[in-house]
Amino acid sequence: MTDFPFDGVGFDLDGTLLDTFRDLGAAVNHALKLGGLKPVPVDSSKDLIGGGAKIMLAKAVEEQGGMPEDDFRALYKEMLRYYAEHNAVYTAPYPHAERVLDELTMRGVRMAVVTNKFEEFATKILTEIGLAHHFVAIIGGDSMGRGEDGRFLAKPAPDPVIEAQKRCEAARFVFVGDSTYDVKAARGAGVPVIGAAYGYCDRDPHELGANAVIDSLDALIPALESL
Repeated sequence: MTDFPFDGVGFDLDGTLLDTFRDLGAAVNHALKLGGLKPVPVDSSKDLIGGGAKIMLAKAVEEQGGMPEDDFRALYKEMLRYYAEHNAVYTAPYPHAERVLDELTMRGVRMAVVTNKFEEFATKILTEIGLAHHFVAIIGGDSMGRGEDGRFLAKPAPDPVIEAQKRCEAARFVFVGDSTYDVKAARGAGVPVIGAAYGYCDRDPHELGANAVIDSLDALIPALESL
């Protein structure tokens, strides 16, 4: 029996476990170019990450005046096609990620990823990078199906975090993420949340409403022990 305070940990992916903005930015710019729009600085994609690829592209398009829905839908499909083939070119784990995952595994903690990225993409990236084996579940933005409004049950909805806790068979579950989407989902699921200040935070990390905030993954285990 471990005295570690949690037996399950859920992780957001983009901006929490993996630094993905370069590949996402390249996919956005590929679609924008096809649509006759100007590319955005790749670094700016950090500010668009959070709600998933569709929201990323929509924000980039809106900033240039928008376009008809049918045209946008076609661009979005092209973005997904491109990203499916180029999603692990520059993407890499954040410092300390592998060591922390190894240590949590040794402590008997079961882990899951909850991302708004499609499950297929998340699984492929984590497999290519060599981290997939750490997780009992990889839950994507499309994994929970659609709600009554026709939209995917993805963060900030609590459903994928609740599902992650179930799959981890965890009585004491905590979530780690870098955005308001993550905090709202964790709060809705009734679990504590750690804010990743080093990620793509969509507001000041200390204003996300997390139970604790870390500046690197190296600080995660001490933060968990302090909760």
